[in-house]
Amino acid sequence: MLELNDIQIETAGRVLVRQLSARVAAGEVLAVMGESGSGKSSLLAYLCGTLAPGLIGRGEIRLFGEPIHGLPTARRRVAILFQDDLLFPHLNVQDNLLFALPAARGASRAERLAKAHAALAEAGLAGYGERSVHTLSGGQRARVSVLRALLAEPCAVLLDEPFSRLDTALRERFRSFVFERLRAQAIPAVLVTHDPQDVPPGAQCIGLTSEAERV
Repeated sequence: MLELNDIQIETAGRVLVRQLSARVAAGEVLAVMGESGSGKSSLLAYLCGTLAPGLIGRGEIRLFGEPIHGLPTARRRVAILFQDDLLFPHLNVQDNLLFALPAARGASRAERLAKAHAALAEAGLAGYGERSVHTLSGGQRARVSVLRALLAEPCAVLLDEPFSRLDTALRERFRSFVFERLRAQAIPAVLVTHDPQDVPPGAQCIGLTSEAERV
């Protein structure tokens, strides 16, 4: 479970997010909605430890009972997906995935490759391992980006409007692809969006206002 307790984010005497609390069970999604400037992306930055200079974040973040708000980003085991897929252009598909499976875990390259190719096959991308990412369609790139994030075995996933740049038909398929994998791997997720259609059935929903409050 991901627990958020009294999260507050402020800057220059103004509160962007005020005393937000929520519980997100394994495999479930918390949707945070609001227009631009309402603090949605700042909230995700606080959760993963990348809050911009000038912003002050307060409040407790617990992941499966352990507090993580005092940990550096690399130790939080929280993945984040953005509007852009952020694949490494100089690496092929399988090497992008291997980036999430470092040799330091003790597995051989052959074992790591097998895991990467199994993930590709499950996502309908069997045989794509040695292809350049430049040859992929937008939907294929998006799927590879999700696979890379999940192969790192995160304890929580943050979704920063990852569906917003896709066309309508592809957007619907990609949403299903993402949420099915989060449920299958029992990973709690926080989704920020301004589009109600991005919110999966049964998700919790919190609205943020774009009118910042004075401290």
